[in-house]
Formats: sequence, structure tokens, C-alpha cells
Amino acid sequence: VQLVESGGGLVQTGDSLRLSCVISGGTFSTLAVAWFRQAPGKERYLVAVINKSGGNTYYERSVKGRFTISRDNAENTLLLQMNELKPEDTAVYFCAAGSKSPLWYLGDVDYWGQGTQVTVSS
Repeated sequence: VQLVESGGGLVQTGDSLRLSCVISGGTFSTLAVAWFRQAPGKERYLVAVINKSGGNTYYERSVKGRFTISRDNAENTLLLQMNELKPEDTAVYFCAAGSKSPLWYLGDVDYWGQGTQVTVSS
């Protein structure tokens, strides 16, 4: 299973970005998927998770109301719409997939993408 993220970049406070993750080599609809992020010098942690059908989502408290996770099982794609970005959102964002649903913990992740950098300037 391969995960390839795209969509990161340098933006200003209040801007929006949409991250995409295309998953290949597996049956996407059977995988639990999520987005994690890692800032310099800090641990990687869960940002948003979505169940296999796409019917249930969870967001880390600091992004709730600003970020939206979604999945398109027909296109094997995981998305993260990020609005009202803040400097504290600056991090490398990782797409993650695994068989255990939902993906709460780093140890539950079977597959990682390479990460995409998001930088929000003040």
C-alpha cells in the first residue's frame, strides 16, 4: 500500500489549504484512514480521523470547526480541507492508513505517506 500526499505549502494566517492523499496498492474502502501532523521538535499526533464508510469523523480539539476530513472511496483519495489556518498549524502533515478502525494511535497505523509541509505565516 502506498500513500502519496499533496497540497501543502506556505500560506498566511486565515488562508485555506486542501491536502490530498492518494492511496494505491490496497482496497481503499477497507482501510481506516487519518491525518496526523508533526511540528519541529514535537511528537506526531492525530489531527483528524474518519471511519471506513466516511460516516463518522473525529477532530483534535484545536482544529475542530476549521478542518474537515473526507474520503472518496471511488477515487481512493483522502482529503483534509483546512480553513482559517493559524501559525500553530505549521507542521508536516502525514496521511495514515491501517486495518484497525478508527485509527486513534500511532501504533495502529500500518502505512504512512511521506508527509507534506504546511507553513502558516503570521
